[in-house]
Amino acid sequence: MRLIGLFMILPVLALYTNEFTHGTPYLIGIALGIYGLTQAIFQVPFGTASDRWGRRPLIVLGLIIFAIGSIVAALSTSIFGIILGRALQGAGTISAVVLAMVGDVVREPQRPKSMAFVGVSIGTAFTLSLMLGPLLDSWVGIQGLFWIAAALAAVGVLMVLTLLPSKDKADSIQTEQHTETKTGLFDRELVTLYVGTMAIHVVMTALFLAFPIKFIEVSGFARDEIWKVFVPVLVASVLVMVPLIRYSSKKKQSGQVIMLGGLILLVAQGVLHLGSLDGTVVMLVMGLWLFFVGFNTLEALLPSTTVTKAPEKMRGTVMGVFNACTFIGTFLGGVFGGLVYTRHESAGVFLFAALVILIWLAFKLIISRKLA
Repeated sequence: MRLIGLFMILPVLALYTNEFTHGTPYLIGIALGIYGLTQAIFQVPFGTASDRWGRRPLIVLGLIIFAIGSIVAALSTSIFGIILGRALQGAGTISAVVLAMVGDVVREPQRPKSMAFVGVSIGTAFTLSLMLGPLLDSWVGIQGLFWIAAALAAVGVLMVLTLLPSKDKADSIQTEQHTETKTGLFDRELVTLYVGTMAIHVVMTALFLAFPIKFIEVSGFARDEIWKVFVPVLVASVLVMVPLIRYSSKKKQSGQVIMLGGLILLVAQGVLHLGSLDGTVVMLVMGLWLFFVGFNTLEALLPSTTVTKAPEKMRGTVMGVFNACTFIGTFLGGVFGGLVYTRHESAGVFLFAALVILIWLAFKLIISRKLA
């Protein structure tokens, strides 16, 4: 529920640049990415608090804060009000707590599969959002989308209170905490996962800033028709993503599949860059499909690998660090994507995204060789 409310803003917000008071591409980029900054700030406190007081209460608190942020944005006509509302949406940060809870209740051999289900739920939310966002936008406008996001958060609270267990495995265990914290934060393999989730979310936010504007420009699609591109392409990407995740789980080759997902993302940015230069619709669609294949594969495998390697008693804290890096990436993607777009338009944004992925892959390869 929360992700649908969050994601359905992405494909349409950039199209309102000239309709918000003080709206500019740079400030739209800030609005797209600001929730990532507040998510990053509150991930570790929420995760650590859930280790101490339980997962369920922290999930409810995060959903309530998200709803308040949605209402603030719904009542705003200025881009600065939208930025404030998105920042509050991000402050309701439950991602680390949810992933830690999955780690609590699922046996280790089943965690990759369970995280794949989490990835499928994210992908489903993504699919519905990309379809519903433009459709609902044509009926209720951007303010209406924020009101719907608030309502979805309320539904999420009801689901947590009625469906999740009232007791979970959060114990206030302080023994060996310093050692476990150091392991969770500074283990080399975990650091590559932190950097990886940051990189792919820089790319994701930058893409949703640049792609809708460029695609509408070259295709002639109306603003409320862009879902007709996003949804089929995303569904088609699942045909490749699911076998990759299954292979990773059965063969225990998560490291190799993560590298492959990164390479697919890198190729995707190259195709999108060329498509932007030529104004070729086919190239843009192909690049978008490759992006979804790589991104959704990594969106499932990076957290499952992290939660498996996290020390059990500090799982909430480690996942807090992981998700903080995720949303730092989201924020940086909005900020730098907006800056690059202002100077070099969409082709420059995709080139910037390719550079980000290339740096991460090089870093991962260097660390992997040192561990070997």
